[in-house]
Amino acid sequence: MVMFSEEAKSLHASDIREILKVTENPEIISFAGGLPAPELFPIDEMMKVDVEILKKEGRQAVQYSTTEGYIPLRKLSRACLFSANSF
Repeated sequence: MVMFSEEAKSLHASDIREILKVTENPEIISFAGGLPAPELFPIDEMMKVDVEILKKEGRQAVQYSTTEGYIPLRKLSRACLFSANSF
């Protein structure tokens, strides 16, 4: 017999995951935020950026990292935000 903790018993599927399942249907038009129309993605520009990143960072660019994200990008983003807001 398998026994679970009370906390484990109270877990349920992610709402986001459930919403995304529905959007896989090509007949569904989703107006959910953060889910843009795929035909709007700038694929050519993204490919150029990907090539530059892979040339500069190599295999490290595709390695798993911390949840907080890529440190150089975080530092650059922070600098841009602080310079734009002049704190």
